[in-house]
Amino acid sequence: MSNRLEPTPGQLAQLAARPPDQPVVMVNLLTFRVDGGRERYLRYASEVMPHIARAGATVRYAGVSPETVIGAGERPGWDAILIVEYPSSQAFLDMIADPEYLKVHEHRTAALEHGDLIATSVWTMKD
Repeated sequence: MSNRLEPTPGQLAQLAARPPDQPVVMVNLLTFRVDGGRERYLRYASEVMPHIARAGATVRYAGVSPETVIGAGERPGWDAILIVEYPSSQAFLDMIADPEYLKVHEHRTAALEHGDLIATSVWTMKD
């Protein structure tokens, strides 16, 4: 398994240690393979949606064509961003361990050159 596309056991353990009663928002920063990666990812996206629904998750945002507005002025190193909110980290972990999901996951791996997956918590920005 490539650490550019798959979590390490330590990363999965860290995710599992998050508070069980809090949602987790997964930020996907995706870099497609040059030869058909975007098309393969669209197939993955189509086939993964039932798994996301069964996990009780919601796609909050999907976007392409990133441009830097504030920063060094260089184009970001990824092609697309996808944000999915899961009811808990365990819901995500259960989904990715499901043998039926693993069949679909093969399309993600074939589509991506690089795929950061960042687990975040909701921040209310209140005192």
